[in-house]
Amino acid sequence: MKIRGFIKSCTLLLLIVFAGTTLAGCSPSTKTENAPAAQTQSSGKLVVYSAGPKKLAEKIQKGFEAKTGVKVEMFQGTTGKILSRMEAEKTNPVVDVVVLASLPAAQGLKNSGQTLEYKTAKNADKLISDWSDKDGNFFAYSASALGIVYNTKLVTKPPKDWSDLTNPEWQGKVTIPDPAQSGSALDFITGYLSNKGESGWQLFEQFKQNDVTLAGANQEALDPVITGAKSVVVAGVDYMTYQAKAKGEPIDMLYPSSGTVISPRPAAIMKTSKNVDNAKAFIDYLLSDEVQKMVADTYLLPGRNDIKAKDRASADQIPLLKVDWAWMNTNGNAAIKKFTQIFE
Repeated sequence: MKIRGFIKSCTLLLLIVFAGTTLAGCSPSTKTENAPAAQTQSSGKLVVYSAGPKKLAEKIQKGFEAKTGVKVEMFQGTTGKILSRMEAEKTNPVVDVVVLASLPAAQGLKNSGQTLEYKTAKNADKLISDWSDKDGNFFAYSASALGIVYNTKLVTKPPKDWSDLTNPEWQGKVTIPDPAQSGSALDFITGYLSNKGESGWQLFEQFKQNDVTLAGANQEALDPVITGAKSVVVAGVDYMTYQAKAKGEPIDMLYPSSGTVISPRPAAIMKTSKNVDNAKAFIDYLLSDEVQKMVADTYLLPGRNDIKAKDRASADQIPLLKVDWAWMNTNGNAAIKKFTQIFE
């Protein structure tokens, strides 16, 4: 009886050990499931079309490649150039992820069914909700704001609002980026019009009458002001100004008292992507602490609300126009056409 009891005890113990082992095997593996998606990739490639800033885009590219082993093929250009390239490649798309400098442009891609939903992106719940798509079609990992940029050697009493630049004292001294080449400039113009209605065109007509010069993209509008050939950029991009100022250039900026537009910079996975897992890992990386710190160091506004802006005004310190993003998306092309006609 003692031997039989011993055997029963041993059998029971083995069953307990076996059951425990089985349950452990069925329980979630913390190490595996909590690992960032980026760490699960070890090979393959990813094609990214990215708006600037160039150095930030390159830093993100290198950081992602180092973390994942995925080779990134990157094309850099303005939002306009990226969209034109995608249109040219429409019958044979190659891009996996696009990073744009215009929220309406991303809305357009979503509305035309070109983007892939990624609702489980890591840290998406920490993004500023007004800048990103609630269904996970695009993620604004950063943003810039538009303002009045001026040369501090030439301007001792800077204008306070957009309409001040229609005064005779500023005639022939102002540049404005071309909305056909700059997504952020287009955001400003359509944002202003969505707030003011048709009467908003009067401001741009008065700019033309005051000999405001239509430049190329943002840098082409900023350079003449840095060199002193012009005094002011209207609708200048703030992070470029802060970067130039940090390098010692005689330049500064202000946000107009009547309000301006913040231009989110969204990233989206294309539905035609041939490297979906890698594309998702890239989105996760854009929203990571590591990249958000890179964003802040570049003087852009971080897309996550728990990451602070660095040495610049934060989003809640910038006076804003109340804009209609849906209207801006629908009317972008018409606005470019009319704006271009005014400045011909």
